[in-house]
Formats: sequence, C-alpha cells, structure tokens
Amino acid sequence: MASIIGAPIQSSYLRSPFLGEANGIRVSGISAPRLAVVRKTVECKESRIGKQPIPVPSNVTLVMDGQDLKVKGPLGELAITYPREILLDKDDSGILRVRKAVETRRANQMHGLFRTLTDNMVVGVSKGFEKKLQLVGTGYRATVEGKDIVLNLGFSHPVRMTIPDGLQVKVDENTKIAVTGYDKSAIGQFAASIRKWRPPEPYKGKGVKYADEIVRRKEGKAGKKK
Repeated sequence: MASIIGAPIQSSYLRSPFLGEANGIRVSGISAPRLAVVRKTVECKESRIGKQPIPVPSNVTLVMDGQDLKVKGPLGELAITYPREILLDKDDSGILRVRKAVETRRANQMHGLFRTLTDNMVVGVSKGFEKKLQLVGTGYRATVEGKDIVLNLGFSHPVRMTIPDGLQVKVDENTKIAVTGYDKSAIGQFAASIRKWRPPEPYKGKGVKYADEIVRRKEGKAGKKK
C-alpha cells in the first residue's frame, strides 16, 4: 500500500490501530494557537459590620499581646486569638477597632466575623447574655437540682443535664427556662442541647422551643368525607 505524504507545516503519526505507523500513513497537523489568560485583581468591599467601632466600658480591661486578646470584666474573663489577616487597634478614647491586615477575600470574610466575636466578648463580660426557652406539652416540666437541670419531656425517664461552668439556669412556672452567662456561644450551645431533646413538632406545637421562636404549624389529617 502506498503512503500518502502531505506537505504541511508539521506532521505526526496517528496512534490508531487502523491508521498510523501500522499502515504507514502520515497525517499533517497544525499547532493550535496559545490562549492568553488575563488575571484581574479582586477588589474586596469593606465589611459594614467589620468597620463599626466597639465601645469599651470603663469596667472592662483589655490585654492585647500580638494576635491574642483577653477581655476581663465584672462577670468573667474571655480570650480569643485572631488570624493573621486581622489586626486590632485601640484608640486613646477607649474605642476598639478591628481592621484587615491584607486585602484578600478571606480577610474580608474574617473582618465582620471577628468584629462580632470581639463585641460579644466585651458585652458578655460587662452585661451578660440570656437565652429563654419554653416547654409546651402536657406534663412537660423542668427543675434545677444543684448543678443539674432535670427535664420531664414525656420519656420513660427524666432527662438530667449538667449545667456548664460559667452558666446559670433559672426555671419559672416549671415550664420557662432562662440560661444566662457571659459567654454567648456557650449559652447558645447549652440552650440548643436542651431543645434537641424534644424539638417542637409542627402539628400541636409540643416540645421545647425558644421563647421568641415561631413554630410553623401544619394541618392534621382531615376525617373521612361523606
């Protein structure tokens, strides 16, 4: 079989078992042009939450050491470590500001987050936080026994939970629970742990719900129509 020879710029052998070196056929090829890639600089907008100043009360003490911050107040003491993308400044007037060290997308995301965490620490050690829950259901009740909270939620046995250090739990009317403390994240975590035992169901609303929670109700099954 005669070979077919082309006269283009560049030639290459096909690797197919039907064509190519096995059959001695040479096929011409033209190199593809290279595509230019243009990189654009990402401009990060200033976080509306992150740029807000944090007022520090007179009864709160701040200790800054590099990327570490300790906040001490009448209710307790909290500490936090900032990533390298975030810097902390304190004015002579006692105003605390959280700013970005670099202009990157990650720094823009961390800006508002750590400003909120810092503000929660200052408010927590000076004023404290509170989370309220409510028990809805026949026979549902709660009591505080020493360092434990005991819940009767319709199970065959009561649920006993140990109250974490730094938190206080108060029960009113056997159905209203108030969790207070200076660490907002610890308060929210413990309140969520209580609610997890019996989340409110959508038909009758029975269960443990937050005081400001709105439970979306569903319509039950209708009776047989005649």
